[in-house]
Amino acid sequence: MTFYEIMVTNQDGTEENLEKYKGQVLLIVNTATGCGFTPQYEGLEKLYRNYNVRGFEILDFPCNQFLGQAPGSDSDINQFCSLRYNTTFKRFKKIDVNGKNAAPIFKYLKEHTKGVFGSNIKWNFTKFLVNRKGDVIKRYAPTVTPEEIEKDLIDFLMAD
Repeated sequence: MTFYEIMVTNQDGTEENLEKYKGQVLLIVNTATGCGFTPQYEGLEKLYRNYNVRGFEILDFPCNQFLGQAPGSDSDINQFCSLRYNTTFKRFKKIDVNGKNAAPIFKYLKEHTKGVFGSNIKWNFTKFLVNRKGDVIKRYAPTVTPEEIEKDLIDFLMAD
């Protein structure tokens, strides 16, 4: 299976593959609204607004697996992110990133990168950079801020 064949679930429950993101640089993030890293939404939105016109997308996957830090419905999470951080990038249905119910996209991302402590996602706001060809290029720990990712992002936006 290629990256672009992976199926993801939109907030309304419909499914789609990642084909529509072909040719774009992607930052894929598992997020939570009640986490110490939640303020990273501000930096993510800044990256999105600055680079979206150059072929950059952020794919946000809320996850409640880490101390229940993404409580509420998908609608609640959307409202929180929109009102608190004015986010405008794509947010999908809440998922699991680890275990037998892990979403296919995170299974794929983990298979193609390793974290410091192995392949499992250790916490909210783990980030994956995917190039225009669908190759998973880099994995970032939750402590790495969007601002710290910007240089890598620019490099991949400039590459063919």
